[in-house]
Amino acid sequence: MNIKPLADRVVVKLVEAEEKTKTGIFLTASAQEKPQVAEVVAVGPGAYEDGKLIPMEVKIGDKVITGKYSGTEVKMDGTEYTIVKQSDILAIVE
Repeated sequence: MNIKPLADRVVVKLVEAEEKTKTGIFLTASAQEKPQVAEVVAVGPGAYEDGKLIPMEVKIGDKVITGKYSGTEVKMDGTEYTIVKQSDILAIVE
């Protein structure tokens, strides 16, 4: 089953959180922060503003940073995704 986002929404898959710190200390699952870096897996067509289509700035395969508590989490075929509005994406990681 595929997810096709509408308007200016983007489907992202979160990148796994670090399991150990830079100093080598391993973190338990409860101590790890929710990751904010995600990979774009689907992009909507864009939103209409004043009758004009505003194109999307992100594309499939981009690594992005999302707001910490933004989006709606969904689980499909055993994989967890987050659906966010393009305005909830803070940056593209290059």
